[in-house]
Amino acid sequence: MAEAKKTVVVIADEPAVIELARLVLERRGFEVVGAVTGREGLETIRRVKPDLILLDLMLPDMDGWQFYRKIKADPELRHIPIQVVTARAEGIDEALKRHMRSLGK
Repeated sequence: MAEAKKTVVVIADEPAVIELARLVLERRGFEVVGAVTGREGLETIRRVKPDLILLDLMLPDMDGWQFYRKIKADPELRHIPIQVVTARAEGIDEALKRHMRSLGK
């Protein structure tokens, strides 16, 4: 009997990033589901219960750190590993600054 495919949810504001991840991961046997906003990503993760989340830090409706905190605060979802990715180097710096400000640092 064939083993079930592992599922990866890719959350990125640019559909091209999702499609690139889909191209690479589906060739390696993963099922890929994409979402272009944080809200859509949360809904997708709750529905799909993936094995891994690839998370872009720059989302249109919330930053990646806000999204990360929501997932890790949810007892049903906190076990899902999250890999943070971004297409822009300056995106990491800006997201880290916003995250530190949100922590009051």
